[in-house]
Amino acid sequence: MAERSAEVVIVGGGIAGMSTAYYLAKSGVPSIVVERDAIGSHASGFAYGGLSPLSGFGIPGPMADIAQDGMRLHRELSKSLLEETGIDVDFRVRSSLALAFTESEVRRLQLALPWQQAQPGYTVRWLHIADARRVEPRISDETLGATFTEGGGAVEPYRLVLALTRAAESLGVSVRHGRAIGLRRDGGRVTGVVLEREVLSCATAVLAIGPWSAEASDWIGVPIDVRPLKGQIIRLQAPGLPVECSVGWGHNYATTKTDGLLWAGTTEEEAGFDEESTDAARDEIGAALIKMLPAMADAQVAQQTACLRPVASDGLLVLGGVPGLDQVYVATGGARKGILYGPPMGHAIADLVLGRKTRVALDAFAPGRFAAVRK
Repeated sequence: MAERSAEVVIVGGGIAGMSTAYYLAKSGVPSIVVERDAIGSHASGFAYGGLSPLSGFGIPGPMADIAQDGMRLHRELSKSLLEETGIDVDFRVRSSLALAFTESEVRRLQLALPWQQAQPGYTVRWLHIADARRVEPRISDETLGATFTEGGGAVEPYRLVLALTRAAESLGVSVRHGRAIGLRRDGGRVTGVVLEREVLSCATAVLAIGPWSAEASDWIGVPIDVRPLKGQIIRLQAPGLPVECSVGWGHNYATTKTDGLLWAGTTEEEAGFDEESTDAARDEIGAALIKMLPAMADAQVAQQTACLRPVASDGLLVLGGVPGLDQVYVATGGARKGILYGPPMGHAIADLVLGRKTRVALDAFAPGRFAAVRK
């Protein structure tokens, strides 16, 4: 079996892997990124790209700080990547309306308000329907109220991954096609990443393989309890003016993106590794869209996509060093907010590799935590 060598090998060319490669390279450490398909060819390339740091699982809670760090880094990257590569990642500040149709949904949204309103850099208000209609006149008559958030944003995920890749390559990173099947180890030290046809010798390995992360459990001797959660999105030719803000209800959302299409989603499907789009999902998303924005009943589906998001069994990120193995790191578990979390995940892994203090605490995300649960 042929061998090549590098100081750092990163397995996975999605948002987490390419962010890691980029931040390492910015500090003078080039790496080899191994991707079995194509850069950004799975969830990172088909995601909605919404950046909403004030809501979601673990917010407020263990995910809040890294979510805020994600927003800061996205702002920085939108400028630095344009300068370094000429690629506009279409970062923009975008307001959002979270709709409530029942009294219980009103209570749930209003309970979150005090914490959200205390976060610097954001304006969060509760709006009754008349005021919400001033933001987006087409919301449903059934709306009881909405949380209006200013300060969140959006980005084009595939452009972001492409820009990170181009910038990293200009700094000496090598991206290659291949499928990792294991690690070569010398006691508690990694010495290489084993591919199907060769071994990449290295002193540091980063495993950023998204929903396939559980496959690495046997490589590292530690269980990584991550599964795929399928999500589908439809893009529509919609009547009328663009939907400028992001309109949401529960796990559903809709907004007009820079391609001029109205993007609506998303499903949450336990479907294993099936990445095929389905009519059932199209109908489910369409029904939610019309509930939020009845005027979209005549919108025509232009494209439908599906992808697999990595979700840990406890819903938190899996981010940090592997216990018992020196210089082996895992970065996965971004779930529905993987684009927001990708840059801070990559920055944190780069800091760990370089022996620096991370910008946010990683204790809650320790890759070894699942071993204790299984005992």
